[in-house]
Amino acid sequence: MGAGTIFELSPNGSGGWNETVLHSFNGGLNIGPDGAGPIGPVIFDRVGNLYGTTKFGGTDYVYCSYGTVFELSPVGATWNETIPLSCSCTDPASTGIFPVNGLIIDAAGNLYGTTSASGPYSGYVFELSPSDGGWPEQLLYATSPISGLTMDASGNIFGATSSTVFELSPNGDGSWNSTVIHTFAGPPTDGTIAEGTPVLDQSGNIYGTTYAGGAMNYGTVYKLSLGGNGAWAEKILYSFKSGTDGSNPAAGIVLDALGNIYGTTTLGGGTNNGTVFELAAQGNSHYDPLVLWTFSGTDGASPNGSLVLDSAGNLYGTTALGGSSGAGTVFEVSRGGAATATALTSTLNPSIHGQPITFTATVTTSGPVAPTGTVNFKWGPDGIGTGTLNASGVATFTTSILKPGPYKITAVYKGDASNLASTSAIVYQGVKRK
Repeated sequence: MGAGTIFELSPNGSGGWNETVLHSFNGGLNIGPDGAGPIGPVIFDRVGNLYGTTKFGGTDYVYCSYGTVFELSPVGATWNETIPLSCSCTDPASTGIFPVNGLIIDAAGNLYGTTSASGPYSGYVFELSPSDGGWPEQLLYATSPISGLTMDASGNIFGATSSTVFELSPNGDGSWNSTVIHTFAGPPTDGTIAEGTPVLDQSGNIYGTTYAGGAMNYGTVYKLSLGGNGAWAEKILYSFKSGTDGSNPAAGIVLDALGNIYGTTTLGGGTNNGTVFELAAQGNSHYDPLVLWTFSGTDGASPNGSLVLDSAGNLYGTTALGGSSGAGTVFEVSRGGAATATALTSTLNPSIHGQPITFTATVTTSGPVAPTGTVNFKWGPDGIGTGTLNASGVATFTTSILKPGPYKITAVYKGDASNLASTSAIVYQGVKRK
């Protein structure tokens, strides 16, 4: 009826996918007693129930349409819907209005989400706690959140507004302490409009995106790290240029086990329909940008949801527009391409401290398209320098700053749209004292 659906895609064993609609929201566009306009991803609890939010609709939809939190529970081959929260018409300030993203869930089954600011009403971070009598709501923090939330192992919650990243910490008596851990300064040195949901790595660093800001004001990928003094320091990992690299990321990022970063831009990419990008980790907080896919419109446009990364390295996501009907797509980006081999040499070897050493990497491919991009020269986990491949597949890097000692150097080629990544054998570089 135009109010949105919850769907499932299942692989059919033949390379395709079968769609099942689990729930269709009642009512028309932006109305309906069970919600309308589902926004953000859905999540599972431990027993297979699904939870999500709608931006509009609700049990008082005749009088207002302020949004819901919904639950879908499997019953045989069907799903039953209940409404843990319908944003209030009579007292909007008591519940918040217009949920702005998806939910997160803790080990106890409590749900956390955000509502947006609108008119005289503040936005909130809220908590819903399961009980025999329903889902009582607690408003944890009054702000203007535009991102989703993430939670660390200690139960601290992180989110973002247009201009800040904030942390909520439980204080042990049922209430929460709020801290703004970063305020965005805007272009050209910082981002602004932090729509992307923050993501934590195993060390507790926070990664996210801003829709605008950065060197060219087309958005950024940022990292926040907690220092020994208790303060958070920011590093801009990439500023988008609005060329083939894309522009204006609206979703968060995903990390793989090697620390590589994947995300989407809603615009740019040559056709201005958006991209899927990778920031390949090269050590020392250095990343090489790589466009994995550029949308043409017929295969989707404006990807504005966070990606999902499977164990095989395939990426899945959605677009808001494009496709055969113009109503959006669900897409998969698979890391394909021809196999490559990377060979590494160095001169002088051994060298004397202070003498320049040139590392040369040659990348060959089994495919018809010459490899492009960069090669990172690494000592252990750290990058010592980067070279760009020429038309012959050769990249060089020269340095004279290595201290005396033995080094195990490798050359890492991260691949491109037509060629797979490869790593050279170790070259043992010696640097002697004068």
